[in-house]
Amino acid sequence: MNAVVKGPRPLICGPPRGAESGPLAVPSLSRAKLGFLRVKGSNAIGSRFLRPIKAMEDSSVSLRNDCAAISGRNLRQMSTMENPTNIVWHKSPVEKLDRQHLLQQKGCVIWITGLSGSGKSTVACALSQGLHMRGKLTYILDGDNVRHGLNRDLSFKAEDRAENIRRIAEVARLFADAGIICIASLISPYRKDRDVCRALFPEGDFIEVFMDVPLHVCENRDPKGLYKLARAGKIKGFTGVDDPYEPPLNCEIVLQQKGRDCVPPGEMAETVISYLEEKGYLQA
Repeated sequence: MNAVVKGPRPLICGPPRGAESGPLAVPSLSRAKLGFLRVKGSNAIGSRFLRPIKAMEDSSVSLRNDCAAISGRNLRQMSTMENPTNIVWHKSPVEKLDRQHLLQQKGCVIWITGLSGSGKSTVACALSQGLHMRGKLTYILDGDNVRHGLNRDLSFKAEDRAENIRRIAEVARLFADAGIICIASLISPYRKDRDVCRALFPEGDFIEVFMDVPLHVCENRDPKGLYKLARAGKIKGFTGVDDPYEPPLNCEIVLQQKGRDCVPPGEMAETVISYLEEKGYLQA
C-alpha cells in the first residue's frame, strides 16, 4: 500500500530514499501553497491518508527566520554564562521517591577517603559486590577512573583537586537522585572540599568513610609505585609526602588498620553494609 505523509514544501530539499514526490499544489486553494510527500510502505494502516499542511506564502522568510533562530545571535541571548537568571529547573513527574520505590533502596553516596594505598578502591569494589549480591544497585566513581574521562583536563594542583572533587560530587548527586547507591572512592585530601560535597546532599545521604591506615603502611604497600616516585622527587604535590592529608573530624564510618593486622576488604565492606541496613538505605 501507499501512504501519504504531509510536510511543508519549503522544508523538503529533495525526495528521500524510498519516496516519490507527490502533487506540489492544489488549484482549488489559490491563496495557499501546499506540499505533500508520498512514502512507499507495506505496513501502512489504511490505503491512503491526506491532510495538507499550509505553508507560508513567502518560504524565503521562513528559511531566514529559521536560520536566525539557530544562529549564534539568538543562542547568546540564552547563554547561562552571561545571564544565569535564564536557568529554570524543569521538574519531572517521576521523582526520587518513585525511583527508590522501584529499586527498593534509597539513593545516597558513600564517600571513601584516605591516603593512596589505604585500600579505598579495593573496599569500594568489595562493597559494590556485597550490595549487588543483595540485589541492590550501585555504581563506583573511582578517582583514577574519572580522570580518564570527565576530569582528564585537571592536574593535581590544589585548585584542580577541588574542581575534581566538585565534579565527582555533582555526578554522585545525580546517581543518588536516581535512587542508586553511589560509591565514590578518591583521596580527597582536603577537609573543606569534602565538607562542600556533603553540603550538596540532604541530611544523611552523604556517608563519609575514612580509611584510617597509617602512612607507613600505605607506603610499604605502594601498589602503584607512586610513593617511590614521590620520594625521588619525580612527582610533586603527592598526598602524604609533600602535600597534606586532612583526616575527617566527624565522619560516619572509620575503617581502621593498626600494625600488621590486615582486615579483609570483605569484612570492611560488611561494616558499611551494616550501617546502610541500620539507617534504612537498603529498603524503600
